[in-house]
Order: sequence, then structure tokens, then C-alpha cells
Amino acid sequence: MTKKTSENQNVEEKDSVVEETTASTNNSEANANMAEEKEQGADTVTEETPKAEEVDWRDKYIRLQAEFDNFRKRTLREKMALIESGGSDVWKAVLPVLDDMERAIAASEKSEDINALREGEKLIYNKFVDIMRQKGVVEIEARDTEFNPDLHEAVARFAAGEEKSGKVIDVVQRGYKQGEQVLRYTKVVVGE
Repeated sequence: MTKKTSENQNVEEKDSVVEETTASTNNSEANANMAEEKEQGADTVTEETPKAEEVDWRDKYIRLQAEFDNFRKRTLREKMALIESGGSDVWKAVLPVLDDMERAIAASEKSEDINALREGEKLIYNKFVDIMRQKGVVEIEARDTEFNPDLHEAVARFAAGEEKSGKVIDVVQRGYKQGEQVLRYTKVVVGE
């Protein structure tokens, strides 16, 4: 009986070891399954997050592109408006000179005083020159300066001796510039 009892104990011990092994295996499998679920859950979260971020970035990109397109169209409209009305401020400044010229013509028909007419012409001329200065238009100085093809247009050459060689001797037509931009080249006679 003792033998049977010890065999029973051995069998019971083996059964308990098998049960423990099975339980630990089941626990390991359960832990592995839980770990897999967590990983899948983490993958799901990481997969969903980039999709949400991707949609967010795509939305931001589309909005930025639309804003830039609106900016481009607005600046084009503004440039066209400036081009169309760019000369209007100059013309508004010149119109009073036109009015003065009309008054001078009407006065010259009635007046016999030539000195008064000449004085009126000078006043109108000075008013026009002041308007040009206000708009940044200045005369290009040419007389007795070195010939500069960027500012002057030679219409003739004249033998003037060595001291005047390459210099502007006479101005045929005045030239004007606004800032650094030449509006009209000065037509000059250059010495040889």
C-alpha cells in the first residue's frame, strides 16, 4: 500500500506539474494574446493617427494653396488698377495748366499788351515745370558735359577743337528723366 501510495503521490505530483505547466502555458498564451492585442491596438492608434494627421495636413495645404491663389489674383487686379489709373494723378496735376493756357489764349485775343502776355506765358511755364518736379521729372543736364549715350542722343558732330572733343556743344531737344529712368533722351550736337 505504501508503494501504491507513493505511486499515487508520484502520479498526483505529475498531474499537478502538468496542470501547472498547462496553466502557465495558458497564462503565457493569454499574456501573448493580450500583448498582441495591445500591439494591434497600438498599431491601430498609430495607423489612425497618421491618417488623421494626413487629412489635417492635406486640408492645410489646400487652404494655403487657395489663399496663395487669391493673393495672386488680388495683386494682379491691383496692378491692373495701378496701370489703368497710373497716369491719372499726373493728368489731374496737368489739367490746371491746360486751364491757364485756355485763359491765356482768351486774354491774348483781347489784350494788346505784349509784356503782360509774355509774363502770363512765363507763369504758366513755371507752373508746369513745378508740376514736373513734383512728379519727379527733371531735365537731363547736357550742355558742356561729356557725351553719355545712356542719356544723350547725338544728332550731329561738329568740329570744335580738342578741348571740346567728346563734349556736348549744343542741345537740340531737351531730355527728361524720372528717377533713374530716361523718359526722353537729350538730342545733342557733339564736338570732334
